[in-house]
Formats: sequence, C-alpha cells, structure tokens
Amino acid sequence: MDEESRVVEALYTAENYNPQDNVGLSIADISRRLLMAFDDEMTSLAMDITGAQWVILMRIANGCASTASELCRFTRYDTGSMTRMLDRLEEKGLIHRVRSRSDRRVITLELTEAGRELYPLLPPVAIKVLNAYLKGFTREELDQFKGFLNRMRANAGASL
Repeated sequence: MDEESRVVEALYTAENYNPQDNVGLSIADISRRLLMAFDDEMTSLAMDITGAQWVILMRIANGCASTASELCRFTRYDTGSMTRMLDRLEEKGLIHRVRSRSDRRVITLELTEAGRELYPLLPPVAIKVLNAYLKGFTREELDQFKGFLNRMRANAGASL
C-alpha cells in the first residue's frame, strides 16, 4: 500500500489522550532541554552567549534570516523579546543593524567581525550536544527519526 492510499486514523482520541504523555509535550520538553544543554556547553567553553542567542547567530550567519521580523517568525518570540535579544547581541559586539538603502523602513542584521570570528565555534556546540542526546541511536534510526519529524513538519503545513 503506498503512502497516499493509507487510511488516515486518529492516533489520539478522547479515550487515549493524556496531557502528561503525548508527542507534543515530548517535543517541547526535548527542545527546552536541548537549549539548556547548549547553555551549559557554551558556559563550559566560556562563550558569553545563551542557547537562544546561538540560534539567532546561526540563522543570521547562514542567511536564513536577515531581519528581526524573520527571526520572530522562526523563533515565535514576540517583537519586544526579539528586540531585547538583538540589543544584547549588539551590546556584545556580535551583530549590528544596518538600515536598507532601498527601503529605509527595513533594518537588516549582520554579524560583526567578532560575530564572524565566533561563528566557527558555534557548530561544534550543536554537534556535541546533539550527539549526547542521540547516544545509542544508529544512523538508520536517526534517519528514520528525522523522517518522522519531517513528516510532522509537513503535516503542520496542512490544514487541520
């Protein structure tokens, strides 16, 4: 039976749903713990940034976001929280804001020289933390797990 011909069944029902034991809660818990592990790892390396700041720097460095509004959409932070986060990164000398020449209303975010120097130290933090969380997984299990998460991500784009 191919994927399109599968019968869609409700995996959670009123009878089996447990607010303390469901996939959404597990994903949120792991996400929170990963950010805390990033914080701990960066503290041990004497990096003066948090896990949340790590995410912002990586998004800017990799060209995935160049404005505060793009970062807000990705992180689900409100504009006030994002402004404070960007202020802290700017105070640390890791980013700067640049007004667009084509549209003065738009302010883009760029890494400073210090931010570009820090960037190569950021991916090893993710590698160490993720490998610790994936201890005991095989490559095949990781690929399958990523496939499940990608399917959930695709389903999130579909209407409920």
